Amino acid sequence: MPTIHIDYLGELRTDCTHLQSGTHITTDAPTDNQGRGEAFSPTDLVANALATCIITTMAIHARRDGLDLTGSTLDVTKVMTSQPPRKIARIGVDLVLRANRDGNPFLPDDQTRARLEDIAHTCPVAISLHPDIEQAVSIRWEEAVASENL
Repeated sequence: MPTIHIDYLGELRTDCTHLQSGTHITTDAPTDNQGRGEAFSPTDLVANALATCIITTMAIHARRDGLDLTGSTLDVTKVMTSQPPRKIARIGVDLVLRANRDGNPFLPDDQTRARLEDIAHTCPVAISLHPDIEQAVSIRWEEAVASENL
């Protein structure tokens, strides 16, 4: 059974539907490759998939330790090759991780942080990408802000 249905809209654009939820994503070719750059490009989605897989997988494992990573942020930078064939050369992911336990800011111990950081480098997308794609993942832990101050 399909997971996603895609309609090609012309002009290098697609409408993608996640069949279980009905959520839509539009893609557009980037401006440096004949598109309008008005939506995620397919390679943007690959970079996004890596970053969201990293934080989701870390959050699953953090939850097992009674930690919530809500409030963490990720910035993603995708770099394409400058020479043909056109492909992703590098995906940079800068994570700022904030943890909460029972709604209170909590900075995990070194062992827990190391375990979660290892998970970041072995999430399903990370280990599925071609080894020629450099995955530059940086992780910084910050103390979370108490939820009542938000």
